[in-house]
Amino acid sequence: MAKTIRSKGQEALCQALVDARKKAGLSQKELAVKLRHHQSFVARVESGERRIDVVELIQLSRAVGFDPFEILAIVEAATEPDHKI
Repeated sequence: MAKTIRSKGQEALCQALVDARKKAGLSQKELAVKLRHHQSFVARVESGERRIDVVELIQLSRAVGFDPFEILAIVEAATEPDHKI
């Protein structure tokens, strides 16, 4: 069974989150304050070291101000059609 931690879809998610944060003009520390987490949490999410679930994606979208469906479309486009979980 293929792992998804370093998949193209996961890498696309991480990059999309970084891009959204930067577009919003937020530093990792500023985002962390909004999320009530440490800056290291944001760094781990953005690097792919820590995975997020759907609820966390919604929380991130609210804190940063992006449409979670746009991020999901990016991930869907990057995910190989035959990728197994």
